[in-house]
Amino acid sequence: MAIQVGEKAPDFELKDNHGAAVKLSDFRGEKNVVLLFYPFAFTGVCTGELCSLRDNLPQFTDRDTQLLAVSNDSIHTLRVFAEQEGLEYPLLSDFWPHGNTSRAYGVFDEDKGCALRGTFIIDKEGVVRWTVVNGLPDARDLGEYVKALDTL
Repeated sequence: MAIQVGEKAPDFELKDNHGAAVKLSDFRGEKNVVLLFYPFAFTGVCTGELCSLRDNLPQFTDRDTQLLAVSNDSIHTLRVFAEQEGLEYPLLSDFWPHGNTSRAYGVFDEDKGCALRGTFIIDKEGVVRWTVVNGLPDARDLGEYVKALDTL
């Protein structure tokens, strides 16, 4: 079961596409976080979603929000993907231990070995304020993230 609105967001430390460690708790008291889980780099729906976020990044940064995108791909795969698509926000690798963070948020698909399309908006105190979980083939609506951020 996915983490619910009102719950404290589980902390994690994952490597980004450059190999740097990123901790959720580093943003506490500083920025809201849009934590976005996606199945795999280089797939159609995922590429479309992440490029849409790239094209609309000011809608997040202007709202004092850090975007963090998490998949179960390796950092090497994520590095190439980010370079190819011009993604300038952190792509985090939940590769090993495989899916631990995805499991902590309740969005890991055990049968497929990847994360579902889960999004968690986390406020500056580390509390989940909005969430949506879609199946693997179902893209999310970026406009819903922005509406939710405007309520913080």
